[in-house]
Amino acid sequence: MKDGQTIGQWLNWDFEANGNLEIMDNNGYVIYLEDSCGYWVRKQFDSKGKLIYHEDSSGYIKDKRIPEIIKHNGRKYQLIH
Repeated sequence: MKDGQTIGQWLNWDFEANGNLEIMDNNGYVIYLEDSCGYWVRKQFDSKGKLIYHEDSSGYIKDKRIPEIIKHNGRKYQLIH
């Protein structure tokens, strides 16, 4: 995939023939949606089905993921997603 390219562009998705591009996780939640106008949204859900991350092509981001903490050489670091 090239920078700035959507998944639909990368796949050469035919929106007219196939409709919107939807990718679902193993639990049936839509984690990626793209329409023919180029609008896209990415989502992430926790194990209980609660939305914990949302990002879309307009620049809106809502991140409720729990920060991951790692230890290295006796110090703790918070990973940035």
